[in-house]
Amino acid sequence: MEEDKLIDQTQLAESVAAKIDYEFADYFLVKPLEPVMVKKEISSPVGGEVASPTKVEDEIKAVDYKEVKTEVKEVESDFRKAVILKMPISYNNQVKNDEKYPALDLHVGDVVVFRSYAGNWFDLIKDTRLIRLYDIVAKENI
Repeated sequence: MEEDKLIDQTQLAESVAAKIDYEFADYFLVKPLEPVMVKKEISSPVGGEVASPTKVEDEIKAVDYKEVKTEVKEVESDFRKAVILKMPISYNNQVKNDEKYPALDLHVGDVVVFRSYAGNWFDLIKDTRLIRLYDIVAKENI
């Protein structure tokens, strides 16, 4: 899904949420979107020419390569975007009403950003994940 084609997901998410027969205590049920691709510099040694290994403490040898090439590659980001399908009961009852530590104003249909390795796949509903509030690093403004 391209960035410019991402639209408000609220109505679709709410219609899907109405069909889900589960309530979650501490987890957000989310539908991950396509991975976000980013450009990163990747360095790798060139050829087999190695400068003499240098001995470091505890007899570990460090190898320095004479040449290193750096190229820009498009790779998956360390973060993923997802649409919230179900809210945890604890969010509405506790976190949202905490005056000392206000939380993001999250609702079904919001697009959130989380670390790609966070949470667990929820195999009872196809292609969904369970993430906690502290896994969410941002809310996307659409």
